[in-house]
Amino acid sequence: MTEIDARLGEQEPHEGLGGRLNWLRAGVLGANDGIVSVAGIVVGVAGATTNSTAILTAGIAGLVAGAFSMAGGEYVSVSTQRDTERAMLRLEKHELNTMPEAEERELSRLYQDKGLSPGLADQVAQELTRKDALQAHADAELGIDPDNLTSPWQAAWASLLAFSVGALLPLLSIAWTAVGIRVWACAIAVVVGLTLTGFVSARLGNAQVGRAIVRNVGVGALTMLVTYFVGVAFGTAAG
Repeated sequence: MTEIDARLGEQEPHEGLGGRLNWLRAGVLGANDGIVSVAGIVVGVAGATTNSTAILTAGIAGLVAGAFSMAGGEYVSVSTQRDTERAMLRLEKHELNTMPEAEERELSRLYQDKGLSPGLADQVAQELTRKDALQAHADAELGIDPDNLTSPWQAAWASLLAFSVGALLPLLSIAWTAVGIRVWACAIAVVVGLTLTGFVSARLGNAQVGRAIVRNVGVGALTMLVTYFVGVAFGTAAG
């Protein structure tokens, strides 16, 4: 049983690493949203007017609204997920208290489905049940760590921060450059930022880097192009 315990224990660092990678991936995607959303706003307003105050005001409003919208959405989503996880754990705990033998057989079947022989699966199920039955079932059956449930506040703050950091790139690039070149300066900064987020997200997801970057930059470029000409059309009509 020592070898079995050692192999099972090796899973924990990988699960922890997977959780950290998911948080990092969510952060990258949040930054990506911030870049594209605020770039579309400031470029669109720049197409309608050369007034720096109007452009900066719109960009700041977009950053604040977008950051809080993402944070609120993430808080609600993760809170629902956490409530669901707690309900599933309560049900599993009730089943362990009322029919422990059936639950142990179920745990054995789960490990047989993962490739263990029936005898070894029975041994593993018995060992894990004696150690911590709820932990064993939560991991094998539900994919949940009872001691490390998702945190809605952590998710909300992470989303708010990631979106804000991404949004600062187009906002500052268009605010700190001369009128004649600020749209181009913003576009270049956005392309660089989206190239970086596309590269990181592709590496984290083991996807093709080139395709991810082209897709990422293409969406951002299309957003800026459309909003710019919408701004130009609106500015011309208003003028």
